[in-house]
Amino acid sequence: MPKLKVNGIGIDEGFAEAFDMAATGVVITADTLEWARVAAVSMTGFATSVIACGCEAGIERELTPDETPDGRPGVRVLLFGFSPQICETQIVTRVGQCVLTCAGTACFAGLPDGTPIKLGASLRYFGDGHQIAKQIAGRRYWRVPVMDGEFLVEHHTFAVEGAVGGGNLLFLATSRAGARAAAEAAVTAMRDVPDVIMPFPGGVVRSGSKVGSKYKGQPASTNDAYCPTLKGGVKSALDPEIEAVLEIVIDGLSFAAVQEAMRAGLHAAAALGRESGLRRIAAGNYGGKLGRHHFHLKDLV
Repeated sequence: MPKLKVNGIGIDEGFAEAFDMAATGVVITADTLEWARVAAVSMTGFATSVIACGCEAGIERELTPDETPDGRPGVRVLLFGFSPQICETQIVTRVGQCVLTCAGTACFAGLPDGTPIKLGASLRYFGDGHQIAKQIAGRRYWRVPVMDGEFLVEHHTFAVEGAVGGGNLLFLATSRAGARAAAEAAVTAMRDVPDVIMPFPGGVVRSGSKVGSKYKGQPASTNDAYCPTLKGGVKSALDPEIEAVLEIVIDGLSFAAVQEAMRAGLHAAAALGRESGLRRIAAGNYGGKLGRHHFHLKDLV
């Protein structure tokens, strides 16, 4: 058990290793918050990991009507990729297939500045020549005719470099229910932190990975050191009583945002105490060789 503890929960003296990414975002509005969320959930589907999905994306927060450009309820989506060009390809494709198609929605820039990337500049062509451009307060929009009226979309959004991907926490517990309770508490707390997303399902990932594999062409494989069923056959990082491990991966627009989310999540999980089944909180790294951003758990305590 680690010497460092919070509320009786051991905190490993290791670090989470994260890497540089580019990021963009959009604000999606609709007639109701439910429909804005429907569009956002659809466009952030299959966006858990850049390993295979091309990007990582998620809903950052819900927006009230006084926070949106058109005075309707909405959500802000953040999307992360390895370059602004990748972000542009992903945002245009996903908005075109999942927001343009969703009843009553509109779509606006989700970041205030950065490198301009196409949004409505590409999607306007769906209007087949019937689209109309509008300039309001120095910002350009497109009105694209659709069957329930018009799809209003901003001409471009922005991409920024210097975002951070791959901050993480590992929750080691005596049961799957205990690990899940800790992860759920952490995700709830992290969602109150601005400028971050947790891209995996429900914010939680069970298939934590390591770099490389015994199989040629496989870029990542199961993190065997944290697999409870392999404790007897590999160099395990688990104590005998640990029967389940769950991970949260955090992407953010800045180092500070990711660090604050990790701090909030760590303390929310530890607040459950040992009676929940949680025993340790750890973090995943690759010896400092993958990314230049290191989040030391001792600094979160």
